[in-house]
Amino acid sequence: MSKEYQYIIDDMHAELEQILNYWTKFGIDNKDGGFVGQRDFYNTVVPNADKGIILNTRLLWSFSAASNYLKSSKYESVCDRAYTYLKTYFKDKVYEGVFWEVNHLGIPTNTRKQVYAQAFAIYALSEYYKFSKKQEVKDWAITIFKNLEKYARVNKQAGYFEAFNEDWTPIADMRLSEKDMNAAKTMNTHLHVLEAYTSLLEIYNDKTLKDALVELIILFQNKFINDSGHYDLFFNEKWNRLSNTISFGHDIETAWLVIEAAKAIKDDTLLKETQVTAIKVIHAFLLEGIDQQGAVMNEKDTVSNKLDTDRHWWPQVEALIGLKYGYTISKNIDYLQKSKKIWNFTKKYLIDKENGEWHFRVDAMGLPYKQENKVSMWKAPYHTIRACIIMNQ
Repeated sequence: MSKEYQYIIDDMHAELEQILNYWTKFGIDNKDGGFVGQRDFYNTVVPNADKGIILNTRLLWSFSAASNYLKSSKYESVCDRAYTYLKTYFKDKVYEGVFWEVNHLGIPTNTRKQVYAQAFAIYALSEYYKFSKKQEVKDWAITIFKNLEKYARVNKQAGYFEAFNEDWTPIADMRLSEKDMNAAKTMNTHLHVLEAYTSLLEIYNDKTLKDALVELIILFQNKFINDSGHYDLFFNEKWNRLSNTISFGHDIETAWLVIEAAKAIKDDTLLKETQVTAIKVIHAFLLEGIDQQGAVMNEKDTVSNKLDTDRHWWPQVEALIGLKYGYTISKNIDYLQKSKKIWNFTKKYLIDKENGEWHFRVDAMGLPYKQENKVSMWKAPYHTIRACIIMNQ
């Protein structure tokens, strides 16, 4: 890495502490337990907001990962708090797995089994186990993995179905969120199953797990990636593509996560193949997904050519990680130059210097959307904390 790139590493090390401080100060719910479900743009708590599994698993992962990276017990109480809340309120003690949402009192309000959510539970529990060494944590992660393999994995067509009812029976509406298609299989869910299995393999050396991870890598190499260097997002049961949308943030995030999965299974041939794919993805990403300011744009429809130029917070940091991986592979100095532009834009427009944390998104002029929350189901510190850690490794 060049000396002029060092300031990004230094900035992000300092930013890690800022993010952790924000969430320890403003994230904890001292009234109803666990963490607050929602804070608005101005950092005001939304009373009695529901609490989502994605926010809560990502908080457990974030504080556990930070603790492991810092080799510190400073945030041990926050880690324990996150785990206890998950176990007490989100854990399905009848059908196993985790619920999607509970109210402010911890009563389940949405008991569906979203595979994406089960994956994040595995990811969070695996990281927390590395910190706490509690056997029950590892056991719970393994149980969720086995349930995904039992209920969600598609043996004949490969891959994983998107969602189920509480009792793991088929569900009509499988959408992860309102903006998503109602598709049987999605790239996003498969990505986070891959991410979770990669982490679980570090603490659970199991052949079934390893084989499942190999299949996931092959799916990303052969099924999700297309000829233009982008990952297709939505599919039906038989792997027919349903969408023409490019998600620039998911493209660059996937490129490096698949490399990590290949490293985890210790397959040099597959690793080299994933690295070749990553460079192909990065090339398309830099050509199409970044504007002159260095900002990562959101999405593009390849049929209408309509471009969503909003700059969401998380694709910026995933780009920094992906470009770091790309530079390690290729030593292409342009990746460092693009990283500098991305980080400079992020510092100027996305980090909220007035109210703390980061804006959810800004428009093409760099103006934040004030209807977006600082804390919500989908607004957690997982992307930013992970980037701060990886950029300093």
